[in-house]
This record gives sequence, structure tokens and C-alpha cells, in this order.
Amino acid sequence: MSATTKIAVHSLSDLKNTTDDALPNYLHSLKFKQIHKQTDVRLVIGYSAVIIAGALFYYDWKFGWEASKPYTLPAVVAYFILNTAFSYWLWFVEAGTVYEGEGKTGKVRIASSTKKHIPIYEVDVTFSPAGSSHPQKIHIRAPFTRWFTSDGYFIAKPFQQWLASEVPVVGAADPNNVVEEIGRGSGAENVVNASGNQSAIDILQQLKASGANVSAGSGRRRKA
Repeated sequence: MSATTKIAVHSLSDLKNTTDDALPNYLHSLKFKQIHKQTDVRLVIGYSAVIIAGALFYYDWKFGWEASKPYTLPAVVAYFILNTAFSYWLWFVEAGTVYEGEGKTGKVRIASSTKKHIPIYEVDVTFSPAGSSHPQKIHIRAPFTRWFTSDGYFIAKPFQQWLASEVPVVGAADPNNVVEEIGRGSGAENVVNASGNQSAIDILQQLKASGANVSAGSGRRRKA
């Protein structure tokens, strides 16, 4: 199914933002519940800085400079600290995170990025299969042309197939969208866990073998 909104195919930010927006829609359809902890912390830090600035402005306007002068330096220092904390949280903690959630098949955190003038969707995924306390990491990438038409419409199906085939906890939740050729050959990299490097398809097979709720029909091949 294609999106009703047409975007400019030469706009890298539009391609990325539209794809980012499709992530929670797809995962919510698989009964993943989004975790908003990181967003909540960012909002608390940001609003705290705004409240301090607003309170100082109001106090100065209401009572004058002489009355507000003792509070100005502490307020400026507090605002600077909060603004620094906000920037650190945004760039080094969230680090491009567009989705974090949990479903019956496990937890997943997805951070996306692009490189200048290169229309490739770069994704860092951290996931923990259900029943596991050891997070695993993979880096996956694919050209936007895989799920955008030449005239700028987003096609959900190939995007969902790519994500389900590359990310084991997503594939376990949506086995009918797992395409084996994608999982083995489209760029899954750097799976970090106790047993060493493995492909996403290999991990999906382990989930199935361990009794995860993966119905028949998973791992199907792409038709020519």
C-alpha cells in the first residue's frame, strides 16, 4: 500500500523523515508498545530550562532589575547547565533514536541516519529477544529506492519486508514478511552477542528453535 503523500525524491531529509514515520506505524501494528522514557527525559530537561528563563523574565518585569538581580546569575548558570544536558542527551544518549519499544518477541531500539548526498537509510538496531537479558546490536542499510517509487510515493510492503527480514524480533512478530534473500544479503552487519557474529536470519532461526511464537510461513523466498 502506498502513502497518499508525495515527497520530493531528491530531498534526503524527506526520504528519511517519511521512512522514520513509517517505523512506529508498522511496529504498532505488530503489537509493539512504544517506550517513551528517553523522550520524557528530554522534555523534562527542555521544559525546565524554559521555565527558569520564563520565571526570571516575569520576576524582572514584575519587580524590576534590582529585585531580580540576585537571582539572575544562578538562573543563567542553571539554564546553561540544563541546555548543555539537553544537547548531550539529544546527541549522545538518544543518538538518532526514532523508536524504542517492546513486544511479545522482545525489545527493540532503532536509530536511523543518512550520510550527506547518499540516499541510503542507515539503521542501528539494539534488540533483546524475549527471555534474553543480553542486548544484541546490528547495523543494517538499504537504498530508499527499495520502498519509494520514482515519483515519490512510499510503498509500505517492501519496507516492512526489509525490516522484518533484518531484525529478528520484528521478523518473529511478522514471519509472513520475512524474505530470506533480504536477511542474508542486504547488509546486516556487526551482530554483537556472546556467541559472536551471526546474521539476522540465523538469529531468527534460533528464536524459532527456542519456541518463540513464529508461525509457519516465515522465511519465505522472494518471488521473481
